[in-house]
Amino acid sequence: QVQLVESGGGLVQAGGSLRLSCAASTRTFSSYAMGWFRQSPGKQREFVGVIAWSGRYTYYADSVKGRFTISRDNAKNTVYLQMNNLKPEDTAVYYCAAKNDDCPGYGCYDSAFYSYWGQGTQVTVSS
Repeated sequence: QVQLVESGGGLVQAGGSLRLSCAASTRTFSSYAMGWFRQSPGKQREFVGVIAWSGRYTYYADSVKGRFTISRDNAKNTVYLQMNNLKPEDTAVYYCAAKNDDCPGYGCYDSAFYSYWGQGTQVTVSS
């Protein structure tokens, strides 16, 4: 069982930055690919980005590419989502999730293939 706890959300003006953190309670953190997803009211949960076990592979949704960066510190059991140049359409609850199999691979961009989820953290971007 893996518990994930996100932090770092808040209210920011358009063009601003936030860094989200996701702390995992597992001794085998380095064996999970870690994804970030988000969900806005009335919309389905959408893929934001993913980072491989080693951190050498990352992939992002087109909507955030060039603005968001995922990184991880396996020694601290933590994954990060650095969000720059935020836009009002980035407003959502952001979730981190852990996937048993590494990425790239099958299901890396699909929430159905992630086994463990955090509770989410709200990000609100004002115009």
